[in-house]
Amino acid sequence: MRHLPLFELSIHTPRLELRLPSLAQLDELGDRAAEGIHEEGFMPFLFPWSDVPPAERARRAIRYHFRQWGEWTPESWSAEFAVLLDGEVVGVQGVSAKDFGVTREVNTGSWIGRRFQGRGIGTEMRRAVLHFAFEGLGAEWAVTSAFEDNLASLGVTRKLGYLEDGIEIYNRQGKQVTMRRFRMSRADFTPATDIKIRGLDTCRSLFDPTTT
Repeated sequence: MRHLPLFELSIHTPRLELRLPSLAQLDELGDRAAEGIHEEGFMPFLFPWSDVPPAERARRAIRYHFRQWGEWTPESWSAEFAVLLDGEVVGVQGVSAKDFGVTREVNTGSWIGRRFQGRGIGTEMRRAVLHFAFEGLGAEWAVTSAFEDNLASLGVTRKLGYLEDGIEIYNRQGKQVTMRRFRMSRADFTPATDIKIRGLDTCRSLFDPTTT
């Protein structure tokens, strides 16, 4: 797409490809959401978008991507990458920022279809966007957060070397819950030799308005 070259951007790890999804891949992503993301009675998201019947869960997942594309500006963006394993969509790895040209800080969030969990995919896809942020975009900070009962997400975060950055208290479906924040600096990040970024030069200015 000449006027929105974001769709030419991709990140490649030993097993995975991350890219903004095509319409067909969005449909497949809806399938993953409908199949299930987490067990019943557990809610990993601040906004409980997944706590609906499967068909509506699929539609919500798809609509979210259209909304992010439509609202994208260099000053406020959210790259919601579809994660592909052997060509099959398995989930989403997002990286977002506000005023990145000044703050040099990104935030990450993700989800994986339940039948693909427990295979190290979450760690590999987070590592991919950290490499993209630090080595590709020149970020100085990466932050993330998770509820204290989201053990899988906390495990990935700690494995990758983030430092704890405080807590926040939220109302999650009528109950008090603690959100744990984490932060990683560029100095604490180890570049990966097995991750490749393709197509960034043509769309770099859409992430960083200070790019010349």
